[in-house]
Amino acid sequence: MKLIDRYIIKQVLTTFFFVLMILVAVITVIDITEKVDKFNDHHLKLDIILAYYFDFIPWISGLLTPIICFIAIVYVTSRMASRTEIIAILSSGVSFMRLLVPYFIASSVIAILSFVFNGWVIPHSNRDRLNFEMQYFQNKYYFERRNVHMQTAPNVFLYIQTFNNQSNTGYQFSLEKFDDNRLMEKLTADNIQWDSVKNKWTLHYWKKQKVDNIFEVNSKGSLAERGYSLDTTLIITPADFENDAHKYDGMTIPELTHEIAQLRFRGTTGVEAYETERHIRFAAPCTTFVLVFMGVIVSARKSRGGTGFQIALGFSLAFIFILFFTMTRTFAETGSLSPVVAAWLPNTIFGVISLIMYKYVPR
Repeated sequence: MKLIDRYIIKQVLTTFFFVLMILVAVITVIDITEKVDKFNDHHLKLDIILAYYFDFIPWISGLLTPIICFIAIVYVTSRMASRTEIIAILSSGVSFMRLLVPYFIASSVIAILSFVFNGWVIPHSNRDRLNFEMQYFQNKYYFERRNVHMQTAPNVFLYIQTFNNQSNTGYQFSLEKFDDNRLMEKLTADNIQWDSVKNKWTLHYWKKQKVDNIFEVNSKGSLAERGYSLDTTLIITPADFENDAHKYDGMTIPELTHEIAQLRFRGTTGVEAYETERHIRFAAPCTTFVLVFMGVIVSARKSRGGTGFQIALGFSLAFIFILFFTMTRTFAETGSLSPVVAAWLPNTIFGVISLIMYKYVPR
């Protein structure tokens, strides 16, 4: 590694972490200003508020990392160009692609740290942050979906007409077991209620029917078994009826993979949001490299007006990227776009734009 490589890597990393600290500090202060009334309304102590922001800061840092990396690249390169350092480097026989090497080394460090933190570290702090926000910042959540169907085991299907998540009670419950597309057993109840002591469901006014060909019989020969109360264990818990908005933010990559498989097995809606988040976790490091490539291209040319134009252009491109990324993610979560396409389309399009700029933009 040459001296100029170490110089560029040091400049990029120093600028990145400095800008990251400044922006995170500004956003945190703004967030505190917006929420101070809610803190006072709930009479929250200082240690509770500080614990929340210890979880908030890693989340916002991971969210801003690709864009801040892009801004740092634009700032460092435009300053080097204004001091004629880029011209001197290229005039010494160094190709533009060779000039990109230290930039990609620095961005690799940032991308690896971002991938590890977003994939395994930050989700743990996000769980506490999300729980805090749901408890103090959001209105009480009421589960309003009706006619919930899901698969709980191979050939076993569960149905609940309505569920009250305040009392953890479900109404008009049924559990059906099939064999080769033929109904073999059906368990119904007027309502089921979660017993937090036993960690089981209690079925009230239940009836169990077994089907043999076209006759409903059990081992005693009666048509059906009935009872007032029955404790049973199901694959679902009251947690399945809680507010799941952005629940994926609190999941590591392995947990996301497990949750996606479970949601697919149950046939539950909303799996697209989890799939999109998982693909984005892997696409984010590539986003860093695409933005770095574009950032060097737009800022490597010396401008008579100084570095202001390059920095403004960098912010504009970053804004366009964020807007496009947000649109594709929204389409994917609503099922209008494949999660894989949504995660990788912004990288692909901006990568192609960067290659076109590399060919035609003078440096």
